[in-house]
Amino acid sequence: MEVLRAENLVKSYGKDEAQVNAVTGINLSINKGEFVAIVGPSGSGKSTLLHLLGGVDNPTSGKVYIDGVDIYSLKENELSILRRRKIGFIFQYYNLIPVLNAKENILIPVLLDHKKEDYNYIEELINVLGLEKRKSHLPSQLSGGQQQRVAIGRALANKPSIILADEPTGNLDSKNTKEILELLKLSVKKFNQTLVVITHDLNLARQADRIIRIADGEIVGDKYNNVESVI
Repeated sequence: MEVLRAENLVKSYGKDEAQVNAVTGINLSINKGEFVAIVGPSGSGKSTLLHLLGGVDNPTSGKVYIDGVDIYSLKENELSILRRRKIGFIFQYYNLIPVLNAKENILIPVLLDHKKEDYNYIEELINVLGLEKRKSHLPSQLSGGQQQRVAIGRALANKPSIILADEPTGNLDSKNTKEILELLKLSVKKFNQTLVVITHDLNLARQADRIIRIADGEIVGDKYNNVESVI
């Protein structure tokens, strides 16, 4: 079942001769439960595309649908609520609040949504992330891998249907990279989520169900189940 769709998506910066097209006419459909890796050289438009899919940047033209909802037709407060409830963002830089401990950082989306904490789910999430002995620690007391686990927990706290990750292992060593990837795959399987990852790590990309290649703001390849079709 389709959970995310982009139609004729364009993002341009500047005008006239100075205009740069970061994303050019992208059409894309992603189904529920898929693990999709988006790869391409620096400056190819990967991160811009991810931000457009997640509703954190406005397209120059085109549409993005999440669960059938045209997200850019929503008012800003409606879009904020949709992002908070439907999408979990994971970035290369953890952006944790230094005065809050690990569990409090994880709970931020729940508190912003004025929800009551689902104690059993949050505790299960903390245990899956291997943070049960670190949940009272401040970010400064955690390793880089542990901080990224907290960031993942924060992204998952509201039980989003879609996880969007931009170079989530870019600052980690190979051991932590492998562990973080296994955690993401476990979460997708356990909670039937959709995972879209921007990465330069081809070893990570090869573990995805599908690899989409971007060049000059366009989709130039779509590899699914080891069958490649160039678009």
